[in-house]
Amino acid sequence: MALPQLISTHKPSLKPNTTALSSLNPNNLNSLSKLSSSLDSLLHSGRQKRRAASLKCSASSFSEKHHNTNHPKSDDVVELPLFPLPLVLFPGAILPLQIFEFRYRIMMHTLLRTDLRFGVIFSDAVSGTAEVGCVGEIIKHERLVDDRFFLICKGQERFRVTSVVRTKPYLVAEVTWLEDRPSGEEDVDALATEVETHMKDVIRLSNRLNGKPEKEAQDLRRNLFPTPFSFFVGSTFEGAPREQQALLELEDTATRLKREKETLRNTLNYLSAASAVKDAFPSS
Repeated sequence: MALPQLISTHKPSLKPNTTALSSLNPNNLNSLSKLSSSLDSLLHSGRQKRRAASLKCSASSFSEKHHNTNHPKSDDVVELPLFPLPLVLFPGAILPLQIFEFRYRIMMHTLLRTDLRFGVIFSDAVSGTAEVGCVGEIIKHERLVDDRFFLICKGQERFRVTSVVRTKPYLVAEVTWLEDRPSGEEDVDALATEVETHMKDVIRLSNRLNGKPEKEAQDLRRNLFPTPFSFFVGSTFEGAPREQQALLELEDTATRLKREKETLRNTLNYLSAASAVKDAFPSS
């Protein structure tokens, strides 16, 4: 039976005449292979250093099980400098960056004198620049002698671009804050538990296929509420940035968890088939 296709949410782009976000197709075994490798790498090697401009995270990076009462209101409109990147930052995730372009060095000089916050927004040649992104807050920085910067940023609030204020020397836009709506009668805690179970199964099978010990993954949720946990799960889908963008744009925790559950289930189907082939043909 053919695997179902996951359709990404269509959102307008800041750039005219660009393609809508494409979907992660579970029929594409290469995408699923990348996803399983990404989960295995991130969740078992999260403490290893990764190259700059890559996203790394662990459940401990995300907010603990409490409500933040200081977040901006969703109807607030503020100006935010934007940094388009070919990756997706989620609330709670850690992002190392190396800043070397002149316009972004100017941005950094300004930010280091103000509030240390800027918008990370996904952009690539196919999709253009998305209209939903995530605030990155600089939590550590190092300025080098040639005026380059090394930064460690942490994802904070999501935002939606409402208008572009200026494009030079760097992009600045007016944004409103994005929050998840209540999920009604959905049992989001049970959904989060199911997603965690699927993640553990993906890691176990991925380890098996890669010749690693099939030890049980530890507690991946780390007392997270369902919403921050859904962001953590989305941040592990490193091989599929357009699917990550679609997850970031969703405004309902239950919908996001269901979509992640479906992606993980499809990944498990792929890994199970690959494992069966490996058992049947051990030398291949």
